Amino acid sequence: MSLAVLYSRALSGMEAELVTVEVHLAGGLPSFTIVGLPETEVKESRERVRAALQNCHFEFPARRITVNLAPADLPKESGRYDLPIALGILAATEQIPSEKLSAYEYAGELALTGELRSIRGALAMTYRAANSGRAFILPEVNAAEAALVEAAVVYPAKTLLQVAAHLSGRELIQPYISQPQTIAPHYPDMSEVKGQDQVKRALEIAAAGGHSVLMMGPPGTGKSMLAARFPGILPNMTEREALESAALQSLDGNFDVTKWKTRPYRAPHHTASDVALVGGGSNPRPGEISMALHGVLFLDELPEFDRSVLEVLREPLESGHITISRAARRAEFPAQFQLIAAMNPCPCGYLGHYNGKCRCTPDQVSRYRGKISGPLLDRIDIQIEVPAVPQEDLLSKAGAEGSALIQARVEAARQRQQFRQGKPNSQLSVTEIDTFCATDTEGVGLLKQAISHLNLSARAYHRILKVARTIADLAGSAAIQTAHIAEAVQYRRMDKQF
Repeated sequence: MSLAVLYSRALSGMEAELVTVEVHLAGGLPSFTIVGLPETEVKESRERVRAALQNCHFEFPARRITVNLAPADLPKESGRYDLPIALGILAATEQIPSEKLSAYEYAGELALTGELRSIRGALAMTYRAANSGRAFILPEVNAAEAALVEAAVVYPAKTLLQVAAHLSGRELIQPYISQPQTIAPHYPDMSEVKGQDQVKRALEIAAAGGHSVLMMGPPGTGKSMLAARFPGILPNMTEREALESAALQSLDGNFDVTKWKTRPYRAPHHTASDVALVGGGSNPRPGEISMALHGVLFLDELPEFDRSVLEVLREPLESGHITISRAARRAEFPAQFQLIAAMNPCPCGYLGHYNGKCRCTPDQVSRYRGKISGPLLDRIDIQIEVPAVPQEDLLSKAGAEGSALIQARVEAARQRQQFRQGKPNSQLSVTEIDTFCATDTEGVGLLKQAISHLNLSARAYHRILKVARTIADLAGSAAIQTAHIAEAVQYRRMDKQF
């Protein structure tokens, strides 16, 4: 047999498209050619495969070898094709039988010794490929994450020799049995933050409804501490959310099995570029907003980010996904994250502080806050001031409410939303707002006053109704009452200050 056909996967955004690896041997001068739009690391697999076969004491054919990676118009990157190419050569030269090749999909980078090294995107591949009807042969180090997909059958391999023995029937590899994760996710506890009861209330509402938050206050008031503890009051991740989040982290090669079902928390520095935030590259890779899928994206010192960087947040905040288009590639990544942003009230940071240290002029304050555009601010549901902590609260030893109690209330509110509309309140459409966020005559009058006094846009009006619906859910109320509207309006007062 001079032709062997195997299957692998290529990563294209969140998709793991099927790649057919065809290996053909022909007469003529010895050569080794890889076609099918391979990138540099794929072309270099020729030397890795040659050395691995020889060091494993297989015969490397002195013939014209052509490897085709189909479809030809899909770019191929990384070293994951080393294993299927090597097996294809062995099958084409009849050093291993070819009958079982089509029962599996293969991915793995080869060391020169024939050992299998880890690859990027193992979970993403099995997540998208579980319904193909084929099992996956992967490096042993990637088996734990790949086997998290319940429908996937994963065979962990240490070396090329082990895979060859398995396909020959001499020494079978046993399927990997996924071990249930028994360690509960660990987050910093909200009880460690003293005072700031009003801010904690706002964060509880944000967690219950999936709303974004902007905190503004002087340095040292606990903004970063509150943000770091926010994931601990979010509802527990569902199986689907955990798989989607882990698949994205697998694309970046940073997934840790021990953090299964742990809400991601991303806090990029304010020097991050727009590409770092939303993703990009010639082969589009996910950015921070996608890596924070079903978790938290914390932007500290918000006005210090370049304005162009902040503006790229507007679309994903509204739509929940990001599309990256390049000349030859287009990829779409999910971006359902909760934005928690923090900023100082003025350039020096002490405007409104009880120590009276601020000497910033109104013009300086206006320019500083003006770095955040109105359209972006309009998309942030909850905007709250974080005042300096009074000395008596700071010195008090009384225990504050812990994250577990807050999370229990958040879980109950989120369950009401799932039962009523099948999604968090923050994701309600305009039609759904009219259906699920109706209020009484007094509440409508209060909304009219808020729109007039705060000059609210239609988007801000809808977001007030969404927040009010979440407040009602936390209170266990089937209808939105005037008090719920009044509290929701309080979280938009900052609109008038910018």
